[in-house]
Amino acid sequence: MDNMEESFTTLMTTETGYTGTDPSDYTDYYDAGPTDITGMCNRGWVRAFRGRYEPPLFWIIFILGAVGNLMVVWIYTMVRNRLKTMTDVYLLNLAVADLLFLCMLPFWAVDAIKGWDFGVGLCKMVSAIYKINFFSSMLLLTCISVDRYIAIVQVTKAQNLKKKRLFYSKLVCLGVWFVSTLLALPEFIFAQVKTNQKGQSFCTLVYWNNVNNRTKILVLSLQICMGFCLPLLVMFLCYSVIIRTLLQARSFEKHKALRVIFVVVFVFVFSQLPFNSLLIVEASQAANTTITDCDTIFGFDVAGQVAKSLAYTHACLNPFLYVFIGVRFRQDLMRILKMCAGSRGLSKTQPVPKRPSVMSDTDTTPALSI
Repeated sequence: MDNMEESFTTLMTTETGYTGTDPSDYTDYYDAGPTDITGMCNRGWVRAFRGRYEPPLFWIIFILGAVGNLMVVWIYTMVRNRLKTMTDVYLLNLAVADLLFLCMLPFWAVDAIKGWDFGVGLCKMVSAIYKINFFSSMLLLTCISVDRYIAIVQVTKAQNLKKKRLFYSKLVCLGVWFVSTLLALPEFIFAQVKTNQKGQSFCTLVYWNNVNNRTKILVLSLQICMGFCLPLLVMFLCYSVIIRTLLQARSFEKHKALRVIFVVVFVFVFSQLPFNSLLIVEASQAANTTITDCDTIFGFDVAGQVAKSLAYTHACLNPFLYVFIGVRFRQDLMRILKMCAGSRGLSKTQPVPKRPSVMSDTDTTPALSI
């Protein structure tokens, strides 16, 4: 028995850089992020880093995102009363998707601190709902870029098909939710609660054992393509044509519109590129494991936690990027503020300025307003 333990320790030291004496330190570690490349290293420090780093950041994202997205939903449902354009439909669905996504963060915050104590069923449900809303958010951002392309570049066609476009936008949203649900099926299938030898339970994905990890590679490939590559490609194509159209327009507001476009694209790339780059590394590792040095693996683990948190910030940034920078929402907010201050600073006989009853897409074209 002693010889077996000595051989075991020697093997771990030479193959992975592991220098501990307790095999349980490395044998039972759950997939805490996109860079869980191997289970052969002592990752106690990485777990401790996650427990300190993720919870406060997740709660900040949750609070900011909840305030912004709830305000969007409130304005659409209580102030405007009805949806008038395709972008209105997409933005309302985007706010709902972000809110549902944010509701999952407290579970992950608790999981980071003391492990998963909510059972297998809730593990599957939380994982699936989180992924459904992640994909739906990305696909809705794609739809918004397409809608802006139609409204700005295809102005005549957009006006002629305005009523049909509003109907089509609702069908598109149903399609987005359906596709997102299909893409989230792996989360529901493979999510499990694992317990290490120290008694800690974790909600993680446990893929079926198969040749060359084909299942894991397929799941990661779908997430990379549908959650980043497709939205980025569509946004790049649509906004490139929009930029060219705006540069040819004689409008003093075109420079403001260009700044809005650049901010939208930059924030999307800045928040999503690091996370998806690490997913690509994980997919390549699943196909052909080449990284065995524990220090390198630790670096990927920490980078994965930071990149994942950065990607999550899209849920609290979307209201400000796609809504509050728009002229129409600023006008609505100003109306609300004036109504709230009406009893103090405004005369009751003085009418509150109203936004035009019909704000067509072409009215908002010069400033790329929403």
